[in-house]
Amino acid sequence: MFNHPAQWAGFTVFVLVMLALDLGVFHRKAHVVRFREAILWSCFWVALALLFMGWIYYEQDAEPALQFITGYLIEQSLSVDNLFVFVLIFQTLNTPPLYQHRILFWGILGAFLMRAVFIFAGVALIQQFHWMVYVFGAFLVFTGTRLAFHVEQELHPEHNPVLRFFQRWFPVTHHVANGHFFLRIDGKLHATSLFVALILLETTDLIFATDSIPAVLAISRDPFIVYTSNVFAILGLRSMYFALSGIIDMFRYLKYGLSVVLIFVGAKMLISAWYAIPILLALGVVAGILATAILASLLPLRHRVEEGPPPGTSERREV
Repeated sequence: MFNHPAQWAGFTVFVLVMLALDLGVFHRKAHVVRFREAILWSCFWVALALLFMGWIYYEQDAEPALQFITGYLIEQSLSVDNLFVFVLIFQTLNTPPLYQHRILFWGILGAFLMRAVFIFAGVALIQQFHWMVYVFGAFLVFTGTRLAFHVEQELHPEHNPVLRFFQRWFPVTHHVANGHFFLRIDGKLHATSLFVALILLETTDLIFATDSIPAVLAISRDPFIVYTSNVFAILGLRSMYFALSGIIDMFRYLKYGLSVVLIFVGAKMLISAWYAIPILLALGVVAGILATAILASLLPLRHRVEEGPPPGTSERREV
């Protein structure tokens, strides 16, 4: 296990430096992130994750390296499910694209802290009470089954308990205020709609973390592996959002692929006392499931594009 303080300190410094460069240098001036820029940044974050996997292999061996990349793949795929909610939040609040990157940046900082708490709590529970493995496994099977039959609903920010509690003590204005989270009106401090979006993003990540953290704990019990795979997936979440936000509706079957992945890793935890699924086999199963779901989503689209719309009809998208 990676338990040396220098490794944790070094990784923390690395993440802080990358975030500082991201916000302070590359995105110092607010601008709309275009598709090409988002793709390049996505490739950059994936390349960093692969380099980090190589470092793990050099420091340890193939087993923890495969655990990292499997956890990263699970987290990255589950993050796509977050993107559907992110798009809905920004559409509901009419958040200008100019400021979406800044909101996602600060949302990621909060996600780091929440994920760290969840990971260490989960590892501590499993180490102290081994039967928690079966609780987490059953929870993942239940969550995966529920996801398969979940029907998308409209977003109602006014029903969010965290936001309702915040608005009870703090006034909110719909004025954007040049990208600021807070604005002083008549001498009184108000939160802008951008901060409302940030609150909704953070509560959304908190909900999704209850699924994603146990899923990675099914792959590895090393806190360093679990945390770093989470962090690299979160670091690439913003660029992935800007790359996929316009075409995310194309992946209609991805939800079912994620459902099967959650059920698989949950079953892996449930049978761990009798049979330990090899990590290489687990990586192949997860990658195969996701690839099948993506291909199943894209193939019908290709046929529709080749055939074209029926005569006298036009495509219409409902929001």
